[in-house]
Amino acid sequence: MIAATQVRPGMVIKWNGELYSIFKMEHRTPGNLRGFVQVKMRKLASGTMVEHRFSSEDKVEKASLEEHEMEYLYDDGDYFYFMNIETFEQMHLTRDFLGDATGFLIPNLKVAIEFYEGKPMGIELPPSVDMMVVETEPGLKSATASNVTKPAKLETGLVVQVPPFISEGEKIRVSTSEMAYLERA
Repeated sequence: MIAATQVRPGMVIKWNGELYSIFKMEHRTPGNLRGFVQVKMRKLASGTMVEHRFSSEDKVEKASLEEHEMEYLYDDGDYFYFMNIETFEQMHLTRDFLGDATGFLIPNLKVAIEFYEGKPMGIELPPSVDMMVVETEPGLKSATASNVTKPAKLETGLVVQVPPFISEGEKIRVSTSEMAYLERA
């Protein structure tokens, strides 16, 4: 158990029997009233945001998550299959659980999956992924970098805006946090 004043963004806590990821934390001491901690947190089970005010004396349980490095293998439409790199155990996760991460899952991609008491809680993608452009307007040979962009469909179906000199068949590097083109790979 830790004091509510020690909660930090990114930390996972167990509160009211549920797991929450701390999004924002603010410690306030208004005038001659007692101090409190205003916390904005995301419920891991449903993804909903919750705000709660903890007293400075309140204690919360810090959840310890295990992180395993996994390799993405393939998907069959409903499930996405992963293999633990150390034990070679395979597991599958649903499209709903993975959310937007499905747009970046290419075979042999290494990801980190967080577990709590043996149950998967979240997935952490690498900062960028190299992907093949499968569909875009024809590239312009004379085009140089500018603020003009065009849509490009990638091998997973993800669509990102790319500069006009990118053509079909090229590999590009895409940021997983911003879902945006970074550079040619």
